[in-house]
Amino acid sequence: MSKKIAILATNGFEESELKSPKEHLEQQGWTAQIVSPKSGTIKAWAEKDWGKEYTVDKTLDEVSASEYDALVLPGGVINPDQLRTNKTALSFVQDFFNQHKPVAAICHGPQILISADAVNGRKMTSVNSISIDLKNAGAVWEDSEVVVDNGLVTSRTPEDLPAFNAKMVEEINEGKHEDQNLN
Repeated sequence: MSKKIAILATNGFEESELKSPKEHLEQQGWTAQIVSPKSGTIKAWAEKDWGKEYTVDKTLDEVSASEYDALVLPGGVINPDQLRTNKTALSFVQDFFNQHKPVAAICHGPQILISADAVNGRKMTSVNSISIDLKNAGAVWEDSEVVVDNGLVTSRTPEDLPAFNAKMVEEINEGKHEDQNLN
């Protein structure tokens, strides 16, 4: 069955955390679209320096969560820091939770979920440097390669991408998680 997944990102996303999930989703025969606040291209951060540019498929103003089966939030330090202050991006993220659709966030990506008020009471993981932020926002944080909580998939770092990608696909195949609500 064909699926359509939004990957929300802007300049400064960690390249492997967008590229690997996107390729993995497309290997399932699914459509993975890069959604960003602005059209054109967005520039990756590749470990220690700027990486490649990626074409934006749709802008936030052109899309709705109802068009997609799931949402992926790549990390990187710069990317989530910009998106978590963008009201349109936060509304887009909240809509996935309100519609009970799977959301997958890796590394610093969960910072966006804090600002979207979507972490309270949820089991999660992330890069260690934001674990305190997640705990302070009410998340039950654990240091594991992948944590799944009712349709929400989180992982720590690019080293966890194989587990992250596998669980993301599993949750997307399961579809809507009816008891997945914002607190």
